[in-house]
Amino acid sequence: MTEPTAGTGIAEDILRYQSRIEQVLDRYLQLPEPGTPRLLEAMRYSVLGGGKRLRPVLVYCTGEALGAPLESLDAAAAAVELIHAYSLIHDDLPAMDDDDLRRGQPTCHKAFDEGTAILAGDALQCLAFEVLAANRAGSMPPAAQLQALRVLAQGIGTAGMAGGQAIDLEAVGHRLDLTQLQDMHRRKTGALLKASVLLGAICAGVTDGPEYAALDHFGAELGLAFQIQDDILDVEGDVTTLGKAVGADAALDKPTYPSLLGLARARALAQEARDTALTSLVLFGERGAALARLAHFVVDRRH
Repeated sequence: MTEPTAGTGIAEDILRYQSRIEQVLDRYLQLPEPGTPRLLEAMRYSVLGGGKRLRPVLVYCTGEALGAPLESLDAAAAAVELIHAYSLIHDDLPAMDDDDLRRGQPTCHKAFDEGTAILAGDALQCLAFEVLAANRAGSMPPAAQLQALRVLAQGIGTAGMAGGQAIDLEAVGHRLDLTQLQDMHRRKTGALLKASVLLGAICAGVTDGPEYAALDHFGAELGLAFQIQDDILDVEGDVTTLGKAVGADAALDKPTYPSLLGLARARALAQEARDTALTSLVLFGERGAALARLAHFVVDRRH
């Protein structure tokens, strides 16, 4: 069986999924009891203000590859994006990365205030789990629904996003070796990307076995490739294209792949991670073609 090729339809795939998730997110953010109008405004500002929507795209792309209808994937796709938005709000705070710009607009704590930003992030995290727990589309079995909740929690906890951010904060001004740097990024960025792939699989009824294991490996390697390319873009990108400050990692003396390896070796490592991810798709044949295109996009992107 041959490895799926990249193909040429990734832009169309992404636009289709992006258009859908925008409507889904807007619907979930019309809360009957928002707490205060200002809190809801901050939540909507942070979620609906643009972005690549890569995490929901991964949910949709994986689920469709396994035969799931899009409506059965909406809740999981929304949940991972709500989590991502919460993480960006908190990452941008003065106590974390202290950023002023996100997605081409002022960060949440700049547009509102620090207290409102913290609460907006907290509320988005809670909403993500509420959305996923209430998902009955496609009549997902209770055991699978619990697995989905566990996968999401693992992706953002101490073994995932929060743990990676803690390592990142501790590493400022220190030199990490390649193994330590990869561990940090597999947690901070890669874990939620992997969770997005696995949630798409779970929603499609693939909860264990060789296909689930292959997607677990695919998601992990894709997450690593994504972060390496992100580090490269922080050096080579521009604020207009990226929608956020560039050179921030260097300014904060953070360990990155280009600072550790140089740009040429960092690019090669991103391609290696992508190629390793692609080997996991051999099992799926042509069903994995869209995921393969997405893996190429992650490394080739310029924003």
